[in-house]
Amino acid sequence: MEFNHADLYEGLADAIGDRVAVICGDDRLTYAELDALANRLAHHLAAQGVRPGEHVGIQLYNGVEYVIGLLAALKIRAVPVNVNYRYVEAELLYLYRDSDIVALLFDVEFDSRVATAAPQAPALRHLIAVGGDTTVPGAVPYGEALEGQPATRGFPRRSGDDVYVIYTGGTTGMPKGVMWRVEDLFMAFGGGNPYGAPLPTPEAVIDQATGSGPIVMMAAAPLMHGAAQMATFIAWWMGAAIAYVRRFDAAAVLRAIEREKVVSVNITGDAMARPLAEELATRSYDLSSLFALSSTGAILTGSVRDRLQELLPNTMILDNFGSTESGYTASGVSGSSPESGLKYQPNTNSAIAVLDETLKPVKPGSGDMGTVAKAGRIAFGYYNDPDKTERTFVTDADGTRWLLTGDLAMVEEDGTIRVFGRGSQCINTGGEKVFPEEVEAVLKGHPSVFDAVVTGIPDDRWGFRVAAVVQPYEGTSPTPAELDAHCRERLSGYKVPRTYAFVEELVRSPAGKADYRWAKETAQAAATTSPA
Repeated sequence: MEFNHADLYEGLADAIGDRVAVICGDDRLTYAELDALANRLAHHLAAQGVRPGEHVGIQLYNGVEYVIGLLAALKIRAVPVNVNYRYVEAELLYLYRDSDIVALLFDVEFDSRVATAAPQAPALRHLIAVGGDTTVPGAVPYGEALEGQPATRGFPRRSGDDVYVIYTGGTTGMPKGVMWRVEDLFMAFGGGNPYGAPLPTPEAVIDQATGSGPIVMMAAAPLMHGAAQMATFIAWWMGAAIAYVRRFDAAAVLRAIEREKVVSVNITGDAMARPLAEELATRSYDLSSLFALSSTGAILTGSVRDRLQELLPNTMILDNFGSTESGYTASGVSGSSPESGLKYQPNTNSAIAVLDETLKPVKPGSGDMGTVAKAGRIAFGYYNDPDKTERTFVTDADGTRWLLTGDLAMVEEDGTIRVFGRGSQCINTGGEKVFPEEVEAVLKGHPSVFDAVVTGIPDDRWGFRVAAVVQPYEGTSPTPAELDAHCRERLSGYKVPRTYAFVEELVRSPAGKADYRWAKETAQAAATTSPA
């Protein structure tokens, strides 16, 4: 057995096969049942000529079919590729081509998009339709794909060097495929033990899961986001069942927690936390089982976190720091928030540093700013993008290979890292640096602001000015003057937005990440029609 996700899962299926592994609505499968279905789909893919190292796209909402597809690809040493289900035809065509997928599992809800994009992707030669009848020419129904295939294994030997790709992105540009060795991926996301030292052998993972009690954990984010995939594997390494809802809905998530007695749930920032808080404030749920709520992939603002904690007084609320390229690297310290300053304590198992422009660590307590970097268990590059790989993964004078995360930070005297925000989003206005996350957090503290994204737009005098795209609470109409006064009480004048655009709904990714390209275009349009 290797530190390989397929090897490890098969070990679990043999050891705790009768335990529930996955739950989505009324669907639930044991470890053994999930293994058998993944074997059947794996044999089908292999029979269609899918070979080790080739890419298999998964364009599905959350459901048992998603994890079946994930495991099936890994079992035959193919590479699963997550496809954003919100993409329209042009975006899908880019991803299909960029990722070189040779096979695709898709929900029939996406028939028209797939029918348009798939014929233009030269590598894509096999389609599997999930969820009913399909109109896509040549697509094989999911049930037919499994029919007649053996539920047994018989796959070639795997390796810790097998590749796993997670497509991420899209806040400022097209998505990019982050490439991992599966052993590094396993170690970077907890090493089978997210609360301590990595487990020493693959067999130790099986022993840990076997000895644990059957609990239920939950990933509220879509499985097309890497955080939800990693939450799934972490749950399995602990011998737990992982629960999902088909699409994020606050009431559905809370009903599932209540029904399944979920002990921990992973969410993605304010985009999920705020609707959960709103739902909790209006209806009663029995959440006595919920021990921890953890946010990854996007920042929790202090006002939202405090509201959640008020509504969930007996639940630990955790804010984690990491990325698709780095894995789970640090945890928020007490009082950390964009409003008061984001501070993180590096994990003991993570080689984290803040590096200056010469790739030297900045001195703790010096006040010098650098870029958060990680060495050791990191991704090894971006698929089809050698230039970005070269810029992001760098080697210092001592031969250490670092991942530059793009986050700008300082190191406090006690070793905690104070993170200011992504350098790529930093707004330079008249020579002053403004980090959108801080301004967004302050705006979202206003009682009429449901959500906000801050960006920089061109300004004849200052180079760039701070602009905010705001989604008010339903039934409220905050004015620029009201928001200006609110911000000036909490921010230096140069950080206060000069332009406001009010929208019915902000555009965010399915994982809750802001779409800064859209925000910039929206703010510029508002500046043109209503100059600051």
